[in-house]
Amino acid sequence: MSTVNSAASEKKSARDRVQSFGRFLSAMIMPNIGAFIAWGLLTALFIPDGYLPNADFNKIVGPTIQYLLPILIAYSGGKLVADHRGGVIGAIATMGAIAGSEVTMLIGAMIMGPLGGWVIKQFDRLVEGKIKAGFEMLVNNFSAGILGMLLALLGYIGVGPFVVLLTSILTIGVNFLVSHGLLPLVSLFVEPGKILFLNNAINHGIFTPLGTEQALQNGKSIFFLLEANPGPGLGVLLAYWLFGKGNVKASAPGAIIIQFFGGIHEIYFPYVLMRPLLFVSVIAGGMAGVFTNVLLGSGLKSAASPGSIIAIMGLAPKGEHLHILAGIAAATIVSFLLSAVFLRRSPAGEGDLEKAQAASKSMKSSGGAAAPALTTAADLQSGNVRKIVFACDAGMGSSAMGASSFRKKVQQAGLPIQVTNSAVDAIPGDADIVVTQQNLTSRARGKAPNAQHVSIDNFINNPIYDDMIVKLKDATSGNASSSIPKEAAGVREEVSEVLSHNAPHVVEDTKEGVPAPVGGSGVLRKENIVLGLSSEPKEDAIRRAGELLAGAGYVKPDYVAAMQEREKVATTYIGNGVAIPHGVGEAKKQIQTSGIVVLQYPNGVDFEGGKAYLVIGIAGAGGEHLQILTKIAETIEDESVVHHLAKVTDADEIYRTFSI
Repeated sequence: MSTVNSAASEKKSARDRVQSFGRFLSAMIMPNIGAFIAWGLLTALFIPDGYLPNADFNKIVGPTIQYLLPILIAYSGGKLVADHRGGVIGAIATMGAIAGSEVTMLIGAMIMGPLGGWVIKQFDRLVEGKIKAGFEMLVNNFSAGILGMLLALLGYIGVGPFVVLLTSILTIGVNFLVSHGLLPLVSLFVEPGKILFLNNAINHGIFTPLGTEQALQNGKSIFFLLEANPGPGLGVLLAYWLFGKGNVKASAPGAIIIQFFGGIHEIYFPYVLMRPLLFVSVIAGGMAGVFTNVLLGSGLKSAASPGSIIAIMGLAPKGEHLHILAGIAAATIVSFLLSAVFLRRSPAGEGDLEKAQAASKSMKSSGGAAAPALTTAADLQSGNVRKIVFACDAGMGSSAMGASSFRKKVQQAGLPIQVTNSAVDAIPGDADIVVTQQNLTSRARGKAPNAQHVSIDNFINNPIYDDMIVKLKDATSGNASSSIPKEAAGVREEVSEVLSHNAPHVVEDTKEGVPAPVGGSGVLRKENIVLGLSSEPKEDAIRRAGELLAGAGYVKPDYVAAMQEREKVATTYIGNGVAIPHGVGEAKKQIQTSGIVVLQYPNGVDFEGGKAYLVIGIAGAGGEHLQILTKIAETIEDESVVHHLAKVTDADEIYRTFSI
């Protein structure tokens, strides 16, 4: 039995590795599909053989494919490895490969982009903590320039010629398959690969670069039709519509609309998994479609994404729409006829669809796209939710406050769930639910694709927390029938993002800004609580908090500017009359020791999202400030307490309230 389990585990691991690599390839292409479509439309319209020939507009076509598309791909690849800095180095490196060859450098960009990101990432790790204060920007800029130059030279000398050789070999292989009528055999790999959620990797990671090179030479490419052809899936769904039973039969028409017109091929994958014999149907349908396209010489101007009939027809060469429709029809008919035979022998029912959908979801989550945002309690099964993570940019401030607030509710409810916080780029792999602010949710999904994601707009005393607790308790007790309202899901996304960017802060005590008596030590000190300040623009309030942090020795002066920049990314207002301005990212290098300052504005300061009466500046270098942040989070859940603290004239009261 252990041998069987080990073999199954190894098989799953191998599939996961293939899916992971495929996702990486497609992640370089998919963000730039709009650019490919733009190039395809320019080509279809304005080249001499296009619908609207125009010599001037045709001048855009060449530079777009020669420079723009490879550089976009390289930037995306580098950014995947080392964020914006990696993207820039990858783009520079790719310019060398472009200059060193006459061949379009799409494949070269897929090599140089990630390579550039990897090189700069290793360099940054090597010098981390070794750069003298004040020289960070100089080192960062010159290291990027020097390494980018060296990689560009490498691309010119080595990668460009290598890609030319590789392209020649692939061209010979494709021509061999076409001339010997063997191209339809690729369906043996393409169709099962799609259902294993390798569709994007196959289409955008392999066929799009090859097809673009072929289209550049011939004006069209059959590669753009190998995976995108909706015929095989359409045939399966039509067969279910006619020969299925119950809910399966009723769901097929809607699935047809989504798949054929919307281009979302994933919709038919569970229908195939219900009856594994249908793999034969989609493979045979795919082969029929490819054979027809080869016979008629069909192809598209550019990649059709999604694989909708609308997108395919829009990118068809002038006068070849019927040829392409013939390829789709052939695939549909063959797939339908075989599926009809298989389904009539063994019709599928409702239970089969539910099991297949679960299997499909499992395959996708193990290596596919990001999990959807949490909207119903159906996903909150007691056996599934063990860890909830609040994530923000730095993982030190607002996420700590949000986690503290929600952890208290979880404990009161007696739920066996761990609640923690982290930086958005360091979300643990075993997170079941991730809570972030709206503009961080996409990043969080990229880091934790298997988790459920919640976005909110207010981390403090948010009513959505109570809804989540109810659903989690229902799930634990086996009653997960109710769902979190859709509007609650939206609020959740926004709140988690706020927490991910903000950290709690401390107040200084005096009348009209006069410093309070010195008292206390460590993260929160009484002299860092300022009372009775007049209302002012939020920029001035943030600057005042930053200067107080710097004056107290918590941070270097440059941290103040970083706090202002952080506010431009997303508001640090966290609700209930409190804002927690702080710096993130590179700004953490400016922190000398953790500290919190508190500014009291009896008449408030206008932040995006609300009026703050307490502006709490935060500098978190380690974990020593988290206990106070937790206490602040618990305190400000009660809005009446905040309003009281906004009016007090004794700094000791604020100090006692927030101290532990």
